[in-house]
Amino acid sequence: MRGVTGIVLAGGQGRRMGGVDKGLQLLDGRPMVAWAIARLAPQVDTLVVNANQNLEDYGAFGYPVVPDTVGGFAGPLAGLHAGLLATRTALAVTVPCDSPFLPTDLVARLRAALDAQDADLAVAKTGPQPHPVFSLVQCRVLPHLERFLHAGGRKIDAWYASLKVVEVSFDDQVDAFSNINTRDELARFSAKSE
Repeated sequence: MRGVTGIVLAGGQGRRMGGVDKGLQLLDGRPMVAWAIARLAPQVDTLVVNANQNLEDYGAFGYPVVPDTVGGFAGPLAGLHAGLLATRTALAVTVPCDSPFLPTDLVARLRAALDAQDADLAVAKTGPQPHPVFSLVQCRVLPHLERFLHAGGRKIDAWYASLKVVEVSFDDQVDAFSNINTRDELARFSAKSE
C-alpha cells in the first residue's frame, strides 16, 4: 500500500485579497487553512503546509511547514515542488488553503482513478473545468517538475501536458471546490455558514 502525503498550498501572496496571507484569514473564527487541514488530514498518512510567510503561525497547526525553494512566489507548482521535496511517501495530494469545503473523499476518488489508469497525476474536475491545484501525483514526477521549473515554467496545465493524466469528475460536489479569493467572497461564505 502506497502512502499519501497531503500538501496544503498556502504560499501565495493573496494579491486579490489586498496582499494579506489568505490561509490565515478567518472564516467563522477559524483560519481558512485550518478548515482545509481538517478536511484533508483524515484522508492522508502525513501532511505538510507550503507557506512563504508567517511560518510560525502555520507551524502552530502542528504540521511541518515547507517554503518554496524556487524564488519569487512562483505559484502552485513551486508549492508542489517544496512539498514533494519533504515527502517520503509514494503519492502526494495538493489542495489550496483557500478552499475550506474540499471533498472529504477527494483522495479516495483521485487514487482510484490514478491506480486504474496507472497515471502520473489525477486531477479533479467539475463539468469541463479541471481544478489542477486539487491533484494526486506520483512522487516520482519530481525530477520532471524540477526540469520544468528550472526552465522557467510556471503554469500547471503546461507542466502536466507531458505527463499521463487522468481527470476525475466531481460533478456531484461542485460547491466543494469553491475558493475564497477576495474579502467580499470571505464575507459571503461567512454569512452562508451562519
